[in-house]
Amino acid sequence: MNTYKFKTSGKVRVEHDLLGDKEVPADALFGIQTLRCIENFDISRQLLSDHPQFIKALGIVKMGAILANHELGLVADAIKDAVVTACRELMDGKHTKHFPIDLVQGGAGTSVNMNANEVIANRALEIMGKERAEYKFINPNDHINMAQSTNDAYPTAMSLGLYMLHEEIKSALEKLIVSFEKKEKEFENIIKMGRTQLQDAVPMTLGQSFGAFAEAMRSELKRLSRVSEGLLVINMGATAIGTGITAEPEYAEICTRHIKKITNWNITLADNLVAATHDTSAMVAYSSALKMLAIRLSKTCNDLRLMASGPRTGLSEINLPPKQPGSSIMPGKVNPVIPEVVNQVCFKVIGNDLTVTMASEAAQLELNVMEPVMVQSVIESCTWLARACNTLRVECVDGITANGDHCRNMVENSIGIVTALKPFIGYASCTEIAQEALKTGGSVYQLVLDKKLLTQEELDKILDPKQMIRPSKINLK
Repeated sequence: MNTYKFKTSGKVRVEHDLLGDKEVPADALFGIQTLRCIENFDISRQLLSDHPQFIKALGIVKMGAILANHELGLVADAIKDAVVTACRELMDGKHTKHFPIDLVQGGAGTSVNMNANEVIANRALEIMGKERAEYKFINPNDHINMAQSTNDAYPTAMSLGLYMLHEEIKSALEKLIVSFEKKEKEFENIIKMGRTQLQDAVPMTLGQSFGAFAEAMRSELKRLSRVSEGLLVINMGATAIGTGITAEPEYAEICTRHIKKITNWNITLADNLVAATHDTSAMVAYSSALKMLAIRLSKTCNDLRLMASGPRTGLSEINLPPKQPGSSIMPGKVNPVIPEVVNQVCFKVIGNDLTVTMASEAAQLELNVMEPVMVQSVIESCTWLARACNTLRVECVDGITANGDHCRNMVENSIGIVTALKPFIGYASCTEIAQEALKTGGSVYQLVLDKKLLTQEELDKILDPKQMIRPSKINLK
């Protein structure tokens, strides 16, 4: 039995399509084709109604189409006004509960397109004072879908919806960057040991580590924003396969102009509508950029976990905010649960990108019927990543504290500082000092003095931590 996010009276109306008659809940704005989708596709249980951005995008596309057809003299004023009002309501976030269909479906998105056509038609009928399903006055196919096919309306709407989701992940990333930058400033005077291949390398500041995290996120945000512009190239007017059959010659340009005006975005019409109708490269590029972000974000979380490892037998350079008891058997243990959950989100995003890649490759001839799973995958990646960035910022990064004394002690006792001596005593002597220090447990500092390789004054000048964290010219005279 079907359940909906709205109360039904139990009353039904009968609608008809190619396959016959069917009872539709009288309270529903959707119609028979939406009902068939509900019955056919119980797959991901991620519903279109859960993602209002995409319902808003459908309203934008259908408004642009009706305005274009009205401008071409194909739609009466009264019908245009009612449909525009219904579309505006979708754009304002109304009627989302009437889109109870699974994001993953067969039919290349036909069910999504028809769900929008039926809801808009029935709402427009109400606005005109008619009954729902009185399709002789406003018809989902003849009026709402005029000069369109699923194959141009669906990818256009989904791309615009993803562009709206991009704004959400952009906001989350910008806030995370600010959080890392604050820690960069807070920790700018804390000296720590840098590491390569998990071995002691050379000194740096803890602030530099967090500055690198911020820069990684800035870089990925730039990449995401750049590729998001590809989502604004649309194929409205392509209709079934890109030839524009059933549309007026001027329709594609006029419809694109109206959508651009409605959104105030840099919407452009694809140069070749036949190519654009089977091409999903914009979504592939955006998914790939999400994957790159996931890789950098996961690496950052790996680093936070390593830097906080301990508290007694690990690096213990930083303290992550304690969020929950870490073990059902080990008293006192606290785990880095926030970076851990963000890692898992990143793994999911990387997997989703493979789904997008394979689904895009599956295009055949004039259409890619696998677009629904691409859309679902990118929606999930965007949504999860935005939530993960917010969670990492609020529940972890903002509350990180530093173990400054411990960091400094590790630098002073490290063999890695011998690298700073190489320009003054040579690689061979540095190697000998390092090996002896490692073997005896002695300090690099004392061994250099004992071997009279440098004076104490010269050594103090070279090994001043502030001199070792950036390029500098040291005058020993």
